[in-house]
Amino acid sequence: MKHKSLFIAVLIMLNISAFAQSGLKTGQQAPDFSAIDYTGKKVDLKNLLKDHKAVVLFFYRGTWCPYCNKYIKNLQDSLEMLTKKGVYVVGVTPQTNKNISQMADKTHASFSMVYDMGYGIMKAYDVNYKVGDEMMQTFKKYNLDLGKYNGNNDNILPVPATYVIDKNGKIVFVQFDKDFTRRASVSTILTFL
Repeated sequence: MKHKSLFIAVLIMLNISAFAQSGLKTGQQAPDFSAIDYTGKKVDLKNLLKDHKAVVLFFYRGTWCPYCNKYIKNLQDSLEMLTKKGVYVVGVTPQTNKNISQMADKTHASFSMVYDMGYGIMKAYDVNYKVGDEMMQTFKKYNLDLGKYNGNNDNILPVPATYVIDKNGKIVFVQFDKDFTRRASVSTILTFL
């Protein structure tokens, strides 16, 4: 199983290195978004910033990704430190609410996670990319069916990214790396709050 995950990880990394996404940059105004999280709660950036000092917005691929699972678990384990600083955490994914719920159960995540149906949030933050046919065939060999997780056959995933958005709606920190094994540490996020 470990070798299978490593093999898939290397192939995915090679697949996304060819795409042009670069994500948004520090200092830019964060695009507004409004969505319903998997629990039915409305998540609206402008309203969140009225009530919180900052928003940590992160993009993840799905329950099938061991690096996503680990990152979400780390955020959950440190959630109290973040909320004490006045932060609201939002995860965005192309996977369905059913699969988000399974991810939340698996990681004990209690923060908002949003199904980005139509990829509007991912596009606004320039993190979306289409998985190529060759990579999709490799996924199928390992019984990884993105259609099952995402509820469609678009084969769109986000480059994993984390943004810290301040009270004024400015992006004050960005972790954007096409090497999906690298994620923003909670200690780094805390330095920007």
